[in-house]
This record gives sequence, structure tokens and C-alpha cells, in this order.
Amino acid sequence: MTKLQFIIAILLMTTLFSASGKTLRFATFNVSMEAGNYTPGKEVPSGQELFQHLATGEHSQIRNIAEIIQRTRPDVILLNEFDYTADDAIGVKAFIHNYLAVSQQGAMPIDYPYYYTGPVNTGVPSGVDLNHNGKVTDSGGDAFGYGLYPGQYGMVLLSRYPIDKSRVRTFQHFLWQDMPNALLGTVKDPQGLDWYSNEAKGVLRLSSKSHWDVPVKVEGEIIHILASHPTPPVFDGPENRNGKRNHDEILLWVDYISATDSSAYIYDDKGVWGGLNDEAFVILGDLNASAEEGDAHKEAIQALISHPRVNNSFIPLSEGGEQHSANNAHGASHTAFWRMRADYVLPAKKAGEVIASGVFWPRREDVLQRLIKNRQASSDHRLVWVDIKLP
Repeated sequence: MTKLQFIIAILLMTTLFSASGKTLRFATFNVSMEAGNYTPGKEVPSGQELFQHLATGEHSQIRNIAEIIQRTRPDVILLNEFDYTADDAIGVKAFIHNYLAVSQQGAMPIDYPYYYTGPVNTGVPSGVDLNHNGKVTDSGGDAFGYGLYPGQYGMVLLSRYPIDKSRVRTFQHFLWQDMPNALLGTVKDPQGLDWYSNEAKGVLRLSSKSHWDVPVKVEGEIIHILASHPTPPVFDGPENRNGKRNHDEILLWVDYISATDSSAYIYDDKGVWGGLNDEAFVILGDLNASAEEGDAHKEAIQALISHPRVNNSFIPLSEGGEQHSANNAHGASHTAFWRMRADYVLPAKKAGEVIASGVFWPRREDVLQRLIKNRQASSDHRLVWVDIKLP
């Protein structure tokens, strides 16, 4: 079988599985589609650059991102770092119609008739001095989540199956101090005093973007997509406020999918309390943490991966990642150019049997290497996918 025949066979199998409802492909992709990426080195006050590029259908980086999605063909995919706007027509709809629905370099167009997006904490002023620079007006460091404008580094969920928007739960406004045993209390300045004032603790939200529980209807059943993008555990000081926040953002999902007593403290933006009962779910997102490498507090990501409800029998791999980090034992599992597993697709055992998984990272000699050769080509992250056979 030639390489071309192999690729065609894989695409046909994926299409047949999806049509029959027996197998679904879930994916996550940090696409770096935030306006600051298009004006490097400059402060972007409004974040309109992305939406201007989405309107044209001609931006090379966005075309490459669309081609990666077309070639992997997920049924459900979370896009991280896709700027949020309340006007879907210039945001997510423009991306679907002007890029995904148009063949990129001969790849088959793909349609996502259903999607979910919502506001995030990045760039939203907190009104307090969170970064200790003596001001409360820092456009990035004093926002609820780091961002130069509201909506930067947002999220979008695309689906080929219906989304029950009436049952979506968001946790954008959940306060960090309301998590039992949160690491918030261990964030100290060099004198050993609390980094955050009581005023700051009273308003500081846990999620640096948002946490979403999005129910997707598949063959008469509901699969809950648990989507998030915790802050990177770096870009701070010895107080390690970002590292500890990353830990607790991940820990929220650990508690959410655990027993009722473990999740009883959680409340959503509509005032509904509690976590997820014994239902199928898939956790998606750039979690900015690795159980083996990097600067994160590893206890939370280890607890999530090893959770008894999570299927941890596999790790998505790629030959390109292994080649990129040839002297690294974990290279094949890396999902980012900067050499770490940061992006996850973690299905519940109840969601079904995992039959395949991977990371879109072509080898250097592969013709598709052009799609990921550098950050300007597409993103510094790679698309991660998992195929699940429904029960």
C-alpha cells in the first residue's frame, strides 16, 4: 500500500465510523488565533485583527490551521486561544464558513453545524492590584486572567453533533477562595505575607479563561465536553501565583468528576451547585501541565490522568514529536513545539473504548511538515485526537 492509499483508507474509515455513529474523533488544538499573534511586539487594545483576517478567508496561518483540522477531521474539537467576540458572525462563523468549509490545499472541506463559545476572564479588569506593581489599571496583569483586551485567548467548541446549549454549565465567575484547600492561601510575598489582599481574594476568579461543561448529543446519548485552558505555571515570581493557580484550575475538574461530597462546593454561573454525576465525559484543553516535565505543580495533572473515572490506558503519540525531541524519553508524547505534553483529550471510561489516538506532528521529511514548521505556519501547539468507540 502506498502512502497516499494509506491516507485515503484512514479518511474513509473515519468517515464510515462517524456516519455509523460507532466511533467519534475528539480533539483539542491550541490554535494561537489571538490578535496579539498578528501584531507581534505591539500592544493590541481592541483585538480586532483576528476578526479582520477571518473575514478574508486568505490568511496563510489560519488557512494552515483549517487544513490541519480538515486532514484530521475531528467530530468534536476544542480550539484554545481563539479570541472571543459576542458577534459570532465575525468570529466562529467566519472561521467555519471562510476557512473550514473551503478546501485548503486539496483537503476535503469540513462542516461544523454546531458550536459553543462564551466570554472568558482574560483581559477583564479586576479593579485590584493583582501583580503588585502599584497600579490597578494594568491591562494584562490586573485582569482576572492575563490578557491585553477582553476575550483574548478565548475558546470555541466545534461539533458535528448537536449541542444542548440549555444545559451548558460555565464556571467563569467561580472564586478561587471558594475551593476547599486551595493553594491560594500559600501564595506569599518575599516577607511571607499573603500575596493577595482580602479585597483581591474577594473578587479573584479561579479560572484564568473559563471552565465549561458542554453536553453533546450523540446517537441519543449525552457526552459532556469539559473544556478549559488553565494559566501557564510560569511568568510570575517566587510567589508562584500562576503555578498554584494552574494546579487548582486542573484540580477543579478532578473534583467535578469525583464523588458528590468532593464536588459539592462547586457552583456554576447560574448558581447551580455540584459536579458531574455518573455520566460520560471527555476532558479537552491545553492544560499547560505535564505529569513528567515542566514547571507545573504535578499533583493535580497526575490526579486527573489517574482518576478512576478517566481512561488512562493510552497516550497520544507522534513520530514528528519524537523526531523533534530525539534525546527526550517523552518526545513522542509532546504536544507543543517547546517540548512538553500540554494538551489533553481525556475520555471517561464510560464514554467508550479508545481505539486510536495521536498527535498531528508530521516528520521533517513529510510533505505536511509545511503546516507546522514554525509558529508562524500554524501554532506552537499540535492538534491532539482520540477515537472513541461508543458503548
